[in-house]
Amino acid sequence: MFSAFADAAKKEAWYAESPTHEKLEYRLDFTRGGREVLRAKMLPSTPIAGAVLQWSSEYAEIQPDNRIVFYQTTDLDGRCISSAVITLEFSDNAGGSRLAVTHQAAFFEGSDGPEMRKMGWEFLLSAMEATLPVQ
Repeated sequence: MFSAFADAAKKEAWYAESPTHEKLEYRLDFTRGGREVLRAKMLPSTPIAGAVLQWSSEYAEIQPDNRIVFYQTTDLDGRCISSAVITLEFSDNAGGSRLAVTHQAAFFEGSDGPEMRKMGWEFLLSAMEATLPVQ
């Protein structure tokens, strides 16, 4: 499961590609201090059609197969609407893998708030799971 976050092609498939937006830019430098950027234009089927969102991250800690910690800001049409520290912890679980996600964020004016972020993580993790090989 760790490689779904570490490998740029794998992550792009489940993170940057989406039925809700047109990907404008995606790049990933999965190293300590490295950056990840996803910039996308929201499609007409979304509540914010035409808006440009940008998720910018910097990796603070990477422990292969164990933990990833990164800082992330989310911009809506060039205005920062949230800032977060996100910790992903990986462990073995009855012949499979377990992922614990801790998302600590500050939400600013115009933000979608914590409930929408929870829904976003659920969507992304389902998309990721669909790309992983069956064990």
